[in-house]
Amino acid sequence: MTRTVVMKFGGTSVQDPEALGRLITIVDGVASAGARPVVVVSALGGITDLLLSLATLAIDGGDARPVLTSIRTRHEAMLPMLGTGGRRDAVEAAIVRAIDDLAALHGAIATLGEASPRSLDILAATGELLSSRIVAAAFEAAGVRSQWFDARTLVVTDAQFTAAVPRNDLTGERCQAALVPALGEGRLPVIGGFIGATSDGATTTLGRGGSDYSAAIVGAAIAADEIQIWTDVDGMLTADPRVIPDARVVPELSFDEASELAYFGAKVLHPSTILPAVSSGIPVRILNSRAPQRAGSRITQAAAGSVHGLTAIACKRGVTRIDIASTRMLMAHGFLQRVFEVFARHRTAVDVVTTSEVSVSVTIDDARAVDRITGDLSAFADVQVVTGRAIVCAVGDRMATDATLSARVIASLEGMPLEMISQGGSRRNVTLVVPDALVREAMQRLHARFFAATGAEAVPA
Repeated sequence: MTRTVVMKFGGTSVQDPEALGRLITIVDGVASAGARPVVVVSALGGITDLLLSLATLAIDGGDARPVLTSIRTRHEAMLPMLGTGGRRDAVEAAIVRAIDDLAALHGAIATLGEASPRSLDILAATGELLSSRIVAAAFEAAGVRSQWFDARTLVVTDAQFTAAVPRNDLTGERCQAALVPALGEGRLPVIGGFIGATSDGATTTLGRGGSDYSAAIVGAAIAADEIQIWTDVDGMLTADPRVIPDARVVPELSFDEASELAYFGAKVLHPSTILPAVSSGIPVRILNSRAPQRAGSRITQAAAGSVHGLTAIACKRGVTRIDIASTRMLMAHGFLQRVFEVFARHRTAVDVVTTSEVSVSVTIDDARAVDRITGDLSAFADVQVVTGRAIVCAVGDRMATDATLSARVIASLEGMPLEMISQGGSRRNVTLVVPDALVREAMQRLHARFFAATGAEAVPA
C-alpha cells in the first residue's frame, strides 16, 4: 500500500525563491520514492509578525503603508517561480486583494481604537493563505499536479480566537472528503497551516507555532503513515544550541519525551503538535530543509531509549516564581484548590509546582496577569513574587526505571541555588528552578555530565 506522508514546511523553508526551490525538490524526492505527500506550509518567514504589527500601528495611529508595501514585496518576489500566464496572474491578483483587505482592516481597527481577537486572527491568517497559494502554483509550474486547499474549509474549530481548538469530528470528515480523493487522483494537496474556521466560517488561528499542529491534525484525519516537520535545524537536539553550541541530534525519542522537551523550551517542536499524532500512533520526523540528506529525529510511541540515560535537556527563561504561604491554612484541605482557582480564573498556566503543609511555590512564564493574581492570592495567603528565574528540565524515559538518574542530575548542579525541584508523576523528567543568570552554567554542567560521551549524533558544523 502506498504510504501517505504529511510534510509541514516552516517559514524559513518558504522564505524566498531559493528556499521554495528546495521545498519542491524535497517533496518531489518523497513522491518519487513512492509516497503520496500532503504539503502544509507556514507563512513566509517573518510575515506573521508584520501582519500583527498592523494592529499595533492602527491603535497607535501609525502609517500602515510601509508595512503593507513590505508584505506585498515579499510575496511578489516569489512570482518568478510561478512561470507566466493565468496561474501567475491569479496569484498576483490574490496578493493585491489581500493587501487591500489588510488596509481596510487596519482602518477599521484604527476607527475602533482596539483590535479584537477575531480581527487579529483575520490579520494573521493572511500569511498562510498567501504562502500556500504560492506554493501550490509553484508546484504546477514545476510540472506537478497540485491542488490548493483553503485550510478554513478543512480545519473546523471552536470560536476561541487566537488559540482555537479543533473539532476533530468535523475536521476528520472534511479532510477525508476533500484530501483523500485528491490523493487518489494523483494530485498533491497544498494547505496553509496555523489557520481554521468555526462551523459558521469565521477565520480562526491555532496559536503561534500552530502550523505544526495543523500538520498533525491533518495527518490524523487522513490516517497518514508519517508526519514530517521540515525546519532549519537537524532535528530535536540534546540541548538548545544557543546555550550549548555542541548540542547533538537525538536520533529517536518517544512522544512523551518530545512533549516534555517541547513544553519546557525545545523550540523546534510546537508542544501541541504531537497530541493528534500520539492518539493516532503516527510517527513524527523532524528534518532540515537545508540539509535534507540528514536523518533528523524520529518521534514514536515507544523509542528505544538513550544510551546516556537522559534523552535531552531543555530550558525556559523569563520565568516568574510565586511563593504562596499561609499558616491560617495549616492542614486545611481547600488550600491548594483556592490557589489554583486563582490561576484558572486569570487563564494563566502553571509550569512547576512544589508544596508543603502551609505553602506552595509555582512558576509561570506568562506574567501579564501577575498583579491581579497576587491581589487575589493575598486575600488568604502571604505572597512573594520573584522574577528573573529559569527552568531547567532533564528528560528521559529511563528515569522511570533508573532511580539513580534523578540523583545524578541534582548532584551535577552541586553548589548552585536550586530554588525548586520537581519530578513529574510520569517520572520521566526532573525540573529545577534557578536564577536566570545561572541557567547557562546549569545547562553546560548537565550536558557535560550526560552527553559528553559518544552516542548521540553530533550536529555537523
